[in-house]
Amino acid sequence: MGERKGTNKYYPPDYDPKAGGLNKFLGTHALRERARKIHLGIIIVRFEMPYNIWCEGCNNHIGMGVRYNAEKTKIGMYYTTPLYQFKMKCHLCDNYIVIKTDPGNLEYVIVSGARRQENRWDPTQNEQIVPETKEVQKRMFDDSMFKLEHGSEDKSSYESAKPRLIQLYNRNESNWSDDYTANQKLREIFRKKNCELKQSHNQDKALLKKSSLDIPLLAETEEDKKMASLLSLKLKPSADIAENTQQIRKRIIASSSLPTSNFTLAKEMKAVKILNAKKDIGIKRKGHEESQSSDKQPKLVKLVGDYSSGSDSS
Repeated sequence: MGERKGTNKYYPPDYDPKAGGLNKFLGTHALRERARKIHLGIIIVRFEMPYNIWCEGCNNHIGMGVRYNAEKTKIGMYYTTPLYQFKMKCHLCDNYIVIKTDPGNLEYVIVSGARRQENRWDPTQNEQIVPETKEVQKRMFDDSMFKLEHGSEDKSSYESAKPRLIQLYNRNESNWSDDYTANQKLREIFRKKNCELKQSHNQDKALLKKSSLDIPLLAETEEDKKMASLLSLKLKPSADIAENTQQIRKRIIASSSLPTSNFTLAKEMKAVKILNAKKDIGIKRKGHEESQSSDKQPKLVKLVGDYSSGSDSS
């Protein structure tokens, strides 16, 4: 955008080509505001944080990828590679952070204003390609035997990784030899998954509408299924309706027909004893003298009989 503003524009009548260009004639620069410190060797660039840091001014965390308007300055050379330094202001405080490049170690180094969050790892652990250090390169250039040993190590590592590479190649070839069929299977899996997601969304929507809730529902898990099954077994009746009805009927038959809310076993035994004593002294009810068989009845044991075990006689 800056270069476009300085080209293909109106040239005034007093323009002198000897000035060296329209920007120089007008006293401007193609980068506009980004070049306001160009006379000091400073240019304004958009700098992206290469890793996580902690600001020393406010002790706040600044994540990797946060961008700043930084002052870019050339501070030296590493062989033929220039060294650059970037100065930027923290967006959370008035502290300035200074970071410079380190081409020798392929790294960015914090000069001042912040400290790095240490989460580095060895790149050889995940089989990344690591460049040789300057010492190793120099020794390989000077020592032929070291170079030969280094080459033999590379060959041995290649031979050890060769079976795995062949296995991966064959697997890839078997899966993608027919790309049309593989793509067809993959799209079929995606369609089934999409249908399942739509069905689950509709069920959740219906449940929320039925319950008059306005909350997001989480996906069903195996633990939820186990918990629901245990609750259903706990709330399920231990017997069916017919068995429950039979038990209630037996309980009603075995219970007393008289109001015995405060009737206990001791009171029952006392009443039975009194009735048996009346029979022993010859007390008879009026109107029952003619029945001689009543004196031969067995003694009472309970006031309420157990009719649940007997059978109906008609």
